[in-house]
Amino acid sequence: MTNQQPKNAPDKAANAMWGGRFAAGPAAIMERINASIDVDRRLYTQDIAASRAHAAMLVATGIITAEDGDAIDRGLETILGEIDAGQFKFSAALEDIHMNVEARLRELIGPAAGRLHTARSRNDQVATDFRLWVRDAIDQVDAGLAELQAALLDTAEAEADTVMPGYTHLQAAQPVTFGHHLLAYVEMIGRDRGRFADCRARLNESPLGAAALAGTSFPIDRSMTARALGFERPMANSIDAVSDRDFALEFLAAGSILAVHLSRFAEELVLWCAEGFHFVHLSDAFTTGSSIMPQKKNPDAAELVRGKAGRVIGGLNTLLIVMKGLPLTYGKDMQEDKEPVFDAFDTLALSIAATAGMVRDLEANREAMRAATAKGFLTATDLADWLVRVLGLPFRDAHHVTGTLVARAEDQGVDLADLPLDAMQAVEPRITQDIYSVLTVERSVSSRSAFGGTAPENVRAAVKAARERWA
Repeated sequence: MTNQQPKNAPDKAANAMWGGRFAAGPAAIMERINASIDVDRRLYTQDIAASRAHAAMLVATGIITAEDGDAIDRGLETILGEIDAGQFKFSAALEDIHMNVEARLRELIGPAAGRLHTARSRNDQVATDFRLWVRDAIDQVDAGLAELQAALLDTAEAEADTVMPGYTHLQAAQPVTFGHHLLAYVEMIGRDRGRFADCRARLNESPLGAAALAGTSFPIDRSMTARALGFERPMANSIDAVSDRDFALEFLAAGSILAVHLSRFAEELVLWCAEGFHFVHLSDAFTTGSSIMPQKKNPDAAELVRGKAGRVIGGLNTLLIVMKGLPLTYGKDMQEDKEPVFDAFDTLALSIAATAGMVRDLEANREAMRAATAKGFLTATDLADWLVRVLGLPFRDAHHVTGTLVARAEDQGVDLADLPLDAMQAVEPRITQDIYSVLTVERSVSSRSAFGGTAPENVRAAVKAARERWA
């Protein structure tokens, strides 16, 4: 009985990270719900980089010795190599990436490892790591979006003269060029890149040194660690530094808008591949077959991009709900911040790559697009514009005359360009033979030469300008 541990003796192994406050270890279910290592292990590169910067600052300010600082730096470099090589053993009992790294550091260099946590807390540590990770993620997303824009621009240039119906309400409205249509997505993706850039600029401040919430009494140099980690400056308020997750919300908000843009383009690809359109063809690389219907060729890559938007939008909703009721500063609820961001990034990276791949892969069916412009009286607006420009009619009167002519053409089963002149003059006697010069779809698109219009020469100029703008 002399070797039996007293009933209330502290379980030192179980509570190594918490110090002497607790007399017993956590319940198994508590360990499971408390551990985040399966998620935040992705922060290891950022965690080690921030720790090395912190240790160097502690040495520079005389808070720890150069000898201890060198040992810490060498140990952290070893751990980075172990994780990169897949040789590191992560432990759920150590909760998170920070304690896993610190425990291994102690195994490597002994008590000096304990000096690394001087003048910081896991609160400012994880906030720093997470900002660094999101910053890296934004850079990767931006590179993918640049490639997607390049794919769209190349295809738009190749299809600058390709005529197709433009739609409102999914009804054929006016003729446009396929190149012009694709350039709309270049603009949308450009705004997405701008939103991510804004997010990156705002997040690029360092929480490190804010400690748990109140700052530290040690004479640290927060500007030194901020510079070492590529931040613009330290965050100005220690409470805000550890409690803020706006940067994660902004990333998810920008990602959600991007996901909607990708989904809209994916939906158009699905339509363009479908019976009744056949505007584009996707190769076997981005389509699948049916398990029962051998004739099927399904645009599954586009459908999956469309579907995955829900995951990104759901991630934004998740984190908004996590944060909405939290008083300052830190609550363990905030441990739930990383999973939706990580998942959103993975989803966006895959969706961006798939979309760029489909753009590179698609083959425009120019004949089908041109044939579709023969339906729906797409040059009706051109007719109305001619009545205003040549006859001087007020546009509302021209609109009424044109509507009447469309109804007569529909009754006769012909297009406007095939409606006899005498039938037109029965509605508006001043109409002349010249009206037919504006009723071809080619003339229609070429006439839309005002800035931002669909004319082929506009498309080529817009492609050149976009390449310069997004270089």
